[in-house]
Amino acid sequence: MSQKNPVVAITGSSGAGTTTVKRAFEHIFQREGITPAIVEGDSYHRYDRMEMKEKMAGGMSHFGPEANRFDKLAELFETYGETGSGEKRYYLHSPDEAAEHNARLGVDKQAGEFTPWEEIPGGTDLLFYEGLHGLAVAGDDDVAQHVDLGIGVVPVVNLEWIQKIFRDNAERGYSAEAIVDTILRRMPDYINHITPQFSRTDINFQRVATVDTSNPFIARDIPTPDESFVVIRFADPKKFGTDFAYLQSMIPNSFMSRRNTIVVPGGKMGFAMEIILGPIIERMMDQAR
Repeated sequence: MSQKNPVVAITGSSGAGTTTVKRAFEHIFQREGITPAIVEGDSYHRYDRMEMKEKMAGGMSHFGPEANRFDKLAELFETYGETGSGEKRYYLHSPDEAAEHNARLGVDKQAGEFTPWEEIPGGTDLLFYEGLHGLAVAGDDDVAQHVDLGIGVVPVVNLEWIQKIFRDNAERGYSAEAIVDTILRRMPDYINHITPQFSRTDINFQRVATVDTSNPFIARDIPTPDESFVVIRFADPKKFGTDFAYLQSMIPNSFMSRRNTIVVPGGKMGFAMEIILGPIIERMMDQAR
């Protein structure tokens, strides 16, 4: 943990809504004049795309420690907290990304491969991680202990499956049967390495549909934000001086469900993130400076 070089980790599985929280942080960083060191979770996979396909045929999933460099991620978080630097790399999702980084680094990498490890440049104010394992713990590798602000973004599991089925079918052309097989293969690692992280977070944003999602495998569409609520749980409201009365006054139709939990309309998720997380980041930067 570091006051001088804070580490902020956003964790949530693919399609869970981490893009919304990432956008909220981009707005906060712009308003506060913050220069973040951005780290993508995919960069800490252990295998490139072709290697991982072979491993998946043998039953491995993207969720467990066998497929990820938890040791390197924990090392990065610790080193950044101490020095404001550390090693990172990029996973090249597309030919365009490969071309961009090849030109920058003078290498010849293809989509699905990693760039070489490189030092985070100086002059950044905080480290911002977004991916699957921002608060992972596995054996001797404890990523979570080095995180100053941990945010979980997780829909209820049926809604998460609906979003995955639609995304993998529309963007990747996978059949419903193949997607279900992937869900089943990942389940042990999901239970052992993904869900425990949400008990280590400072704040969780959980989207809950208000329409029937009881059978996600036959759903015809993804529930819209207006067909959902977002349950926002604070592990320790005193840690950040959370003023729930103020939040309720700022977010119409919000309500308290528990002493540490506020529920907001789904369409207000991004706005809620900004007014909750903005003051926290501002306070962290004041302490760092």
